[in-house]
Amino acid sequence: MAVFSRILPPLATSYAVQAIFALIFVPQRNEKYYDLGGAVGFISTTFASLYYPALKENFIQGKLLPLPPLSSFAPRQLMLSAALGVWITRLGSFLVQAFKAGGDSRFDEVKHKPAQFTFYWLMQASWVFIVGLPVYLANTIPAKAHPPLGSRDYISFGLFLSSFCFEAIADHQKTVWRRKKDAKEHDGKFITSGLWSISRHPNYVGEVGIWAAIWSLSTTALQTPYFPRGTVAIAAISPIFTYFLLRKLSGVPPLEKAGDQKFGADPKWHEYKRNVPVFWPWSSARR
Repeated sequence: MAVFSRILPPLATSYAVQAIFALIFVPQRNEKYYDLGGAVGFISTTFASLYYPALKENFIQGKLLPLPPLSSFAPRQLMLSAALGVWITRLGSFLVQAFKAGGDSRFDEVKHKPAQFTFYWLMQASWVFIVGLPVYLANTIPAKAHPPLGSRDYISFGLFLSSFCFEAIADHQKTVWRRKKDAKEHDGKFITSGLWSISRHPNYVGEVGIWAAIWSLSTTALQTPYFPRGTVAIAAISPIFTYFLLRKLSGVPPLEKAGDQKFGADPKWHEYKRNVPVFWPWSSARR
């Protein structure tokens, strides 16, 4: 029960932020700020997980400020929050550029159906909470309760950095490939170079690695007496959900289907699929 009471502020913040965006933009049938809503959701929910105790105390005293300085938090809390902040900043800017380039076809019909459009916003709230859960949980306990940083933390942060770079490089390579294609510098139909030569979806591989690393970074804190046994396993829903979402639902399957529809008659597409794993680099899985 104590765990639920601590995690309730981030949970409420996650849904409140998306509800506010929905109240504003559903009546306007405006999907342009959907990804911004996700970014604001992650940042505000992380803020709530860190600062809720101080905000509550200030409210009781009838004031808003001051808030505790960053130096008052444990290094692990700062590392987790910074990792999430860097990730969502890059993702948000990348999605904005993608939207400017071609819009977002997900909402072509949905935005004209208020109930379904609202449901999309609430599903985004669930995504924000589930994916960020390891961060929110670790942030909810006092800084003094965090064990000192150890080898597991440094290895986890190293995995985060390498996965982040892996995803960023994959996205950059595809952006450069598209720019050169638009400039008529090549006539390739789909990218097969760089990281795309060892995985058909290397950006998603990086994404899964990021959240596996963030979860791993949180585990030492989640094994303290502040949490019941099994909390580490509960927090693992973050990378598991990320993998399932990207590998089985909204990531790989529609892109593979679209590729088959566009390039199904091209022998080079079938050769690419035979030689390059669909997800994990150097694996034998082609589907």
